[in-house]
Amino acid sequence: MLFCLLLLAPLSAAAVTSPGDMLPDQALEDRARTLGREIRCMVCQNQSIEDSEVGLARDLRLLVRERITAGDSDREVKSFLHARYGDFVLLRPPFAWNTLILWATPLVALLVGFGLILLARRGTATTPPPAPLNAEEQRRLAEINAALKLKDGTKA
Repeated sequence: MLFCLLLLAPLSAAAVTSPGDMLPDQALEDRARTLGREIRCMVCQNQSIEDSEVGLARDLRLLVRERITAGDSDREVKSFLHARYGDFVLLRPPFAWNTLILWATPLVALLVGFGLILLARRGTATTPPPAPLNAEEQRRLAEINAALKLKDGTKA
């Protein structure tokens, strides 16, 4: 598994390929990349802007680097993007009433899955064996078997 992760590691750096896109200060570039992994590409939707090759993601990467170069903190950069694009731009949106469904969906799915497992187990539970026949029921069964054998032409 570690080998697979090592093979995929260069792919995460592939989005920022142009030297002109990178900041000359390595510490600021690392900060921009870390922050970019928390910003959603609005075209790809399930990728960060650091992982996306789309033009809009490149524009947002450049904007993040521009804001960092201007001296904004990580929080200020996120606030700027959040004010401009809303909760959707953040890969981890804030916990609020309007994002409750985003946060509650995994919990609800887990509870529903657990409930379905319990229902399935209850449905497949073994039923207890029937009670043994009493003397009257055994006598009646013997009569029915004898009648069926006579009907078939065999002796009882």
